[in-house]
Amino acid sequence: MSLLTIDSETAGDVLVESDALTDFVVNAQLMLDPATPEAVRLQAEPRLLALLPMLQALGVFELFAIRDPALAALVRDELQAGRR
Repeated sequence: MSLLTIDSETAGDVLVESDALTDFVVNAQLMLDPATPEAVRLQAEPRLLALLPMLQALGVFELFAIRDPALAALVRDELQAGRR
């Protein structure tokens, strides 16, 4: 369930954007959980990185900070590499 007010004309766009943020959080949690098997972690990383351009376009990283230092560095490095 979304807390967003959905305009019927843009509902498709809102759902896609909302799903990207949800997918990012789920994959980040998988990567950070020490109980996650390495094979699952290796699958989660590229999925997480593929979401970065959309989340950056939405301004997510201007509003929220990633507290885990390793994950924050990974995201920062990937975003900087994409700007070149």
